[in-house]
Amino acid sequence: MLAAAVLWGTTGTAAATAPAVGPLAAGAAAMGVGGLLQAAAALGGLRRHRAALRAQRRTLLLAACAVAVYPLAFYSSMRLAGVAVGTVVTIGSAPVAAALVERVLDARPLTRRWALGAATGVLGVLLLGLADHGAEGTAAGGARAVLGIALGLLAGLTYALYSWGAARVMRRGLPAGPVMGAVFGAGGVLLLPVLLLTGGPIVARADDFAAVAYLALVPMFLGYVLFGRGLAAVPASTATTLSLVEPAVAAAIAVVVLEERLPVAGWVGTALLLAALVVLTAPSPPPRVVGR
Repeated sequence: MLAAAVLWGTTGTAAATAPAVGPLAAGAAAMGVGGLLQAAAALGGLRRHRAALRAQRRTLLLAACAVAVYPLAFYSSMRLAGVAVGTVVTIGSAPVAAALVERVLDARPLTRRWALGAATGVLGVLLLGLADHGAEGTAAGGARAVLGIALGLLAGLTYALYSWGAARVMRRGLPAGPVMGAVFGAGGVLLLPVLLLTGGPIVARADDFAAVAYLALVPMFLGYVLFGRGLAAVPASTATTLSLVEPAVAAAIAVVVLEERLPVAGWVGTALLLAALVVLTAPSPPPRVVGR
């Protein structure tokens, strides 16, 4: 799961190296092609488990629709708010969204630890948003940042939804491979019209094509293969929380490679998100044994 998060942390910088490719085209190509590759790699399992997958079609369809919305919102968020802020808002909000989804749809209780971690994460997101807004200096720039943050929150919600859907189907006894192949393959099909309408610039320059090919093959295909294996072992809320490693990787790469400037408040926000990761993933203390 952590290896997947590190790979995902490179997506924003890779997308920024192809500025002629719009965010909708980049997102549709990366997740669409990556999703179809997931389905192709799991073709044998999809055939063997097709009856069981068909029985879970409602959950799978919801997850596939979330897969289709996620990259469009995520890549647009990074283009509007910046790689560091777009990534941190998306991934930082996902654990909160995942826990709420599990609470509403699975009646999974919310713990005090979750509340503390969620509050810390939300505060981190707010600091990042305020830092970016202050750094922009114009009303137009501020409006772009606000829209980018809103799209990042939408991306976080859809990330939580497809993680929950895939994990729920896996808990029904299905292997990770065919489940991820079904969810991301169907999501890839849904993204094909967007790719056909917006993807012309991808093939105009070799450098842009190479950047998009990297996005599809490494973070989206390989990253989600690793993510699926981890998702088979932990709840969606835990999986999305572990993904909080991604914003730290993305922010560091964006600052070093793209020379993005993140104010002090932004770094404090990033630190709070990492603190939320520690709070939510630290092992629980063993129960105290009272002597008789």
